[in-house]
Amino acid sequence: MNDKVLALLKRMAELEEELRVAALEQEAKALFQIKGKRIEFEESIRQTHLQLKQGFFHWLVNNRPQNLITGPIIYSMIFPLLILDLFVSFYQLSCFPIYKVSKVKRADYIIYDRQQLEYLNFIEKFHCTYCAYANGLMAYVSEIVARTEEYFCPIKHARKAHASHRRYGHFLDYGQAEDYEAKLEEFRKALSAENQNK
Repeated sequence: MNDKVLALLKRMAELEEELRVAALEQEAKALFQIKGKRIEFEESIRQTHLQLKQGFFHWLVNNRPQNLITGPIIYSMIFPLLILDLFVSFYQLSCFPIYKVSKVKRADYIIYDRQQLEYLNFIEKFHCTYCAYANGLMAYVSEIVARTEEYFCPIKHARKAHASHRRYGHFLDYGQAEDYEAKLEEFRKALSAENQNK
């Protein structure tokens, strides 16, 4: 990997950290505080949220019919999602210790906090729970697969990927065959070091 690419990757990591800090600062100004697993709004904001909450029947009458009709299709996806979750979690639990790769924490990816928003009725909160699980699961699975790819084949594709995981940018260039086995071992040692630092 050339110096320009390494410098850009370093700058991207710095910008991601800067963005994370800025987002945390913005949250601090957002009139709520995170206390453990609870999110607490100022009382005036909480009261406003309660006033904005739609009752179930009002929500049902005003909901788009296509949303109600397609609901069973969307929620039937819970079965393959649960199976995926079970198999990927079992894979990481059984294989990552053998590879000396740190386990991905589900709680870092599957986050349930929208249920604490007072302006959502119980159906909207249910929708939010489903979406938090489905999207969080996809991110969790993606990170497990990314670590697996980094362990076994940290090589970029020849064709431009439309999207890639955060580890992909550090992979070896396509066709970079010189000292491949030694470089692969370096990736594995780095993954193992990540595990020891946790």
